[in-house]
Amino acid sequence: MAKRQSLKELQERLAQRLTVAKTEAVTATWLAVEAEGKRYLLPLVQSGEIFPWSPVHRVPYTKPWYAGVASLRGGLHGVIDLARLVGVAAEQVPGAVQTERVTSESRLVSLHAALGINAVIWIDRLLGLRNPSMFSAVGDAPANAPGYFTRSLVDLQGQSWQEIDLQALVTEPEFLAIAA
Repeated sequence: MAKRQSLKELQERLAQRLTVAKTEAVTATWLAVEAEGKRYLLPLVQSGEIFPWSPVHRVPYTKPWYAGVASLRGGLHGVIDLARLVGVAAEQVPGAVQTERVTSESRLVSLHAALGINAVIWIDRLLGLRNPSMFSAVGDAPANAPGYFTRSLVDLQGQSWQEIDLQALVTEPEFLAIAA
């Protein structure tokens, strides 16, 4: 009898939690990251798991922003150097990882599985979660910006951020053709 009562109470508590969760608004919209001193916003719905830095194995004859492949959770993932992809990192040997940029804060952010690309984005630092209320101004993407740059934002501290649409990124012909 006591087991039935506690099971019923548990079910009622779970039902209440589910109701509250459905009615509460999701506040976090972006994953805030940094690459070569620039700040970027990655949509949470397009981002996947965040991994600590893992050794990246060079792949010859690839574009400079394609750092190589990394083994994460038993699968191989292409590693995209965000700083090189957007053009803020210094050019070096194509396919070589800039080891001086790798720190204890370096992370690999996977793309959401729904995007259909088995890749991770190499960032220099994770800056947390952001929501629209943390920004005071919204502007268009910079002139001559890639198609996956959606808009620029300025936070309440006056710092500039660039939003990156990962879904648009993975459909870019340039992104899909990694051969140099």
